[in-house]
Amino acid sequence: MTSTTSPLTAEELSATTLLRFATAGSVDDGKSTLVGRLLHDSKSVLSDQLEAVERASLGRGQETPDLALLTDGLRAEREQGITIDVAYRYFATARRRFILADTPGHVQYTRNMVTGASTAELAVVLVDARNGVVEQTRRHAAVAALLRVPHVVLAVNKMDLVDFAEPVFAAIAEEFTSYAASLGVPEITAIPISALAGDNVVEPSANMDWYGGPTVLEHLETVPVSHDLTGCPARFPVQYVIRPQTAEHPDYRGYAGQIASGLLRVGEPVTVLPSGRTTTISGIDALGHSVDTAWAPQSVTVLLADDLDVSRGDLIAPSGSLPAVTQDIRATVCHLHERPLRIGERVLLKHATRTVKAIVKALPYRIDLSHGLAHENEPAALEVNDIGAVLLRTAEPLPIDAYADARLTGAFLLIDPADGTTLTAGMAGEAFAERPSAPGGAADDEGWDF
Repeated sequence: MTSTTSPLTAEELSATTLLRFATAGSVDDGKSTLVGRLLHDSKSVLSDQLEAVERASLGRGQETPDLALLTDGLRAEREQGITIDVAYRYFATARRRFILADTPGHVQYTRNMVTGASTAELAVVLVDARNGVVEQTRRHAAVAALLRVPHVVLAVNKMDLVDFAEPVFAAIAEEFTSYAASLGVPEITAIPISALAGDNVVEPSANMDWYGGPTVLEHLETVPVSHDLTGCPARFPVQYVIRPQTAEHPDYRGYAGQIASGLLRVGEPVTVLPSGRTTTISGIDALGHSVDTAWAPQSVTVLLADDLDVSRGDLIAPSGSLPAVTQDIRATVCHLHERPLRIGERVLLKHATRTVKAIVKALPYRIDLSHGLAHENEPAALEVNDIGAVLLRTAEPLPIDAYADARLTGAFLLIDPADGTTLTAGMAGEAFAERPSAPGGAADDEGWDF
């Protein structure tokens, strides 16, 4: 298997930064074509992959390769010409490495965009220049804002079908920027493109000399990305307790896990949550060696000065900067399952390495993204793809950050206790603005009274 260009060496890859980004757009906006063009023109496509696309395109009566087939891998996707599931692609240039999540554009697959954008640092939202900003465009902007994606690119596609007219682009860019800014999106960059012809995707367009900004790839390569989680308060979810009890290590008791954010230092006072017991860090082991300091996202083993009852699911944090510990969680959620989420539902709540029983006590509102950010108060249920607010009561106290402050330790999943199915993705706290407190939920029964 050969590539159309020389692969980067290990040394070159290690010297580049990593950008996780997601693409979104309405059906037929040309999103998969953009991704295919980006991969093809950046010479990130293997030669046998390109040959397969050329054969498939000829078989469908197309004279030129349909680059959308590089990402639309499912048979149903190719037959219908739409993206159904999230497709992940990995590629690299000399300046940066990329993990791309190509998400579906259809309304019924909103949950897939939530999945793909949940770890993204940038979202590319496509708009058909002929149609402008539509309902699904607003929905994708709202999801990006909800998930606190720090950078959003508006790619106004199919400019060739509007004669590369600058006023068309300017009007769409102004409308989208105003709407996205009102949701709290911190940075928006608008780029006019033609994915089919490659204008402003990798190479600047000769047809739009009125545009002086970056191409899509140039922006992806240069947008500031900070993976520095050390400025956030330290959070260390315990994954496993290590007690070898061997002749060489008779008294060793270490707590293994991955640092979610911040720094840990030997000698630092820490608190174990949810118990609230305090101690100090007596040692840190990383890759078989003792170190004085460790930082996110390193996987380490932490040793404590006192013998405390610490187990999987506990959270170790600096005593001077602790998350809230509560049994009552207000959160914004996207419901992922076909079965509706209702008041009184008994679920398992998975947060970091801890899983606890919980009850849905109230559904304060559902967000109607088809009408801006209109709220339907106290809906009977949240249906699949719905975004709304929930009030949860957990069986045990849970240390949890607001999602706006910490994306990793502010996120959680709701799981069906009967079969382990993932039901809902949650983000602790309010999504876009503060709202009045909701009334209490339904009474509990069957022994799940917390």
